[in-house]
Amino acid sequence: MGLLGDELAFGRALTAPEYESVIALGHRKQYPADASLLTEGDRTGHVVIMNRGWATVSRTTDRGTTRLILGLRGPGELLGEMAALDNHPRSATVRALGTVEATVIGGDAFRRFLATHPRVSGLVIRQLTFRLRSADQERSALASLTVLQRLASRLTELSGATAPGPYAPPVPGTGHHGVVVHLAQDELAATVGATREAVAKALRLLRAQNIVRTGTRMVEILDPELLALLAEGHRE
Repeated sequence: MGLLGDELAFGRALTAPEYESVIALGHRKQYPADASLLTEGDRTGHVVIMNRGWATVSRTTDRGTTRLILGLRGPGELLGEMAALDNHPRSATVRALGTVEATVIGGDAFRRFLATHPRVSGLVIRQLTFRLRSADQERSALASLTVLQRLASRLTELSGATAPGPYAPPVPGTGHHGVVVHLAQDELAATVGATREAVAKALRLLRAQNIVRTGTRMVEILDPELLALLAEGHRE
């Protein structure tokens, strides 16, 4: 399972001159927490490059009453490229997870830039391929893993020591001894395709084994090794 973007985000894969040229195409914009950067179903064609902050990528389920979080996007990530390239409605909603600063680039300007910069065009294709593969892995996990396994896998991913994300390492004097993931239970449920009740039950099991500790909008990882084993389907 993979919620975070490509290890080498679009913005960080560009050379300095390429990055400056791309950023010069658009304008900077700040989004408050919970604001929509892009909205599912819209027929807009601009793209967004994240400069600071994090955002969730989600779409409504077939029933139309719940949402499934498909990914977390952070600094350097390119968003909205599919609609910019194929002129179809937006396939997902991107919502700010805290304050976000981004560069907004019109679709026409972005397409013209790609036409004259084949290396950058190749990076966009690589990103699309990576996200399609990640989506296939997510569908496989939904079909084959339990909620506990999916949750353990997600928490392991988000708390990885080398992975960027909405988490924080332990800080002296805070009372936290492990990595803290700052997501509410309903948000965690949306990242693993489960109900909030099912995730709450899985978290109770993890708390009972002293693997995690929970609080308001946070899950502290106390035993990352055992959590990783659960994610892989092992049993004690």
